[in-house]
Amino acid sequence: MRVFVTGGTGLIGSAVVAELLANDHTVLALARSDASALAAKTAGAEPIRGALADSDVLRDGVAKADGVIHLAFANDFSSPEALAKAVAEESAALATLGEELVGSDRPLVTVSGTPAVPGRAATEADPLPTGGPVGGRSVAVTAALGLASRGVRSASVRLPRTVHNDGTGGFAGLLTGNARRTGISGYPGDGAQRWPAVHALDAAVLFRLVLERAPAGTAWHAVSDEGDRLRDIAEVIGRRLGLPVESVPEETYGPLGPIFATDQPASSAHTRQALGWEPKHPRLLEDLEKIQP
Repeated sequence: MRVFVTGGTGLIGSAVVAELLANDHTVLALARSDASALAAKTAGAEPIRGALADSDVLRDGVAKADGVIHLAFANDFSSPEALAKAVAEESAALATLGEELVGSDRPLVTVSGTPAVPGRAATEADPLPTGGPVGGRSVAVTAALGLASRGVRSASVRLPRTVHNDGTGGFAGLLTGNARRTGISGYPGDGAQRWPAVHALDAAVLFRLVLERAPAGTAWHAVSDEGDRLRDIAEVIGRRLGLPVESVPEETYGPLGPIFATDQPASSAHTRQALGWEPKHPRLLEDLEKIQP
């Protein structure tokens, strides 16, 4: 299959591109800079120069492809305004990709986070929340899944709070960066809240399986660890960096503070059973041992 991938040179995207190429697919990769284009080409993909906001470039990529995997997102969490801008940009891009695929029966694989469900682990059947700082992403993904009724084999891979590789990535990576800046490995509240996680290489396998096999209008959970306590994550980070581990105000994490403070375990039982997906790479707490002081 010839696959158009947005966000193909990031932590997750680079793993997805490698997984596709290793399984007899070819890849067209959206590249917004010379460096990204070189990285895509070096990986074995054909770069298509343009940014997520370039609708004509997105349409061109879709026209050349048998399927689409959308991963690109401007991960700017510096302020509510910056985050809102990133969400709006992605929503517009996803709408463009979806409209170009209408009536083609080609796959569109997009991404969201796993939802938080009070009192239990979230499952693939739970709806995405449309409120909060990133609720707009859920609205866009839900709309994309709705294109199943218009001849698009749309599906969503829901990623956990941390997608990691070699001790970095995801929200745990944000905790590490904040610890380096402040001198404290912090966590909001009592740290008992749980975060699900997955290794980037395992997530990449699931993206490929969903592209190849998933029925239209379905959602899947790329979850290896159902939920590690945030305090346990902070303790590994603190030990690796030689820093004290303490509770800090929720506001420390800006617009992501409410998400960081929420208990949000998630299950992937249905995904594993239905698609035969089985994570094989190190789990989060083990992988965080690779953090360099």
